[in-house]
Amino acid sequence: MIELDEARRAFLLRAALAAVAGAGIGTVPESLAQAQPTQHQHSAQPAVHPHPSSARGFGAFFNDDDAATVAALTERLMPGAPGKPGALDAGVLNYIDLALVGAYFDMQDFYRRGLNSLEAYCQKTHKESFVKLGDARQNEVIAALANGKATEFDWPRPQAFFNTLRTHTVEGMFADPIHGGNKDFAGWRLVDFPGAHPVFSQADMLSKNAFAGDQYIGLQSRAPRRRA
Repeated sequence: MIELDEARRAFLLRAALAAVAGAGIGTVPESLAQAQPTQHQHSAQPAVHPHPSSARGFGAFFNDDDAATVAALTERLMPGAPGKPGALDAGVLNYIDLALVGAYFDMQDFYRRGLNSLEAYCQKTHKESFVKLGDARQNEVIAALANGKATEFDWPRPQAFFNTLRTHTVEGMFADPIHGGNKDFAGWRLVDFPGAHPVFSQADMLSKNAFAGDQYIGLQSRAPRRRA
């Protein structure tokens, strides 16, 4: 279990090396290139009582049940560890929630139907919702999604749902905090990315080591301030 979590974390950290250079809400996942069928109404789901920590940081788009599921999924994709922040620590749920009423507005039905299909698959396979499964079972479900073997999916296909969620997890971990994720620069600190500092010394520019400054700067520091 620990080895699987570390392997998954290492994969996303490698992806982050590209993400931190210019990540934000702007790259449309390949899954959107699929032909989208007629939209269906979001069907009712069994009541889920999410843990308070997993449900924190949402409300723009997700309801309680979907927020708990997305929080659990992203944490399995980018699990926290002692001294190493995970998706929950970085506010990835908040990032995705805000994106779905912003730049990813056209993916709302993609998420609704994907989450409904995931619920149906988990109920059929394990008789429980994803959030109620243990870590090992959750990893099995994620593997089934990644390998395209999860049944109960029509559109989006399970791999498309997994790939999109993984992409958005990386974005939420490592994009500028102004977009709602990377809380307290958790993702940047994880990969020693200092942000867009206005001034670097000559020694900083010539050094082959990670920047040693302790100040992290993001776009929110340059956002206009409201007058009282």
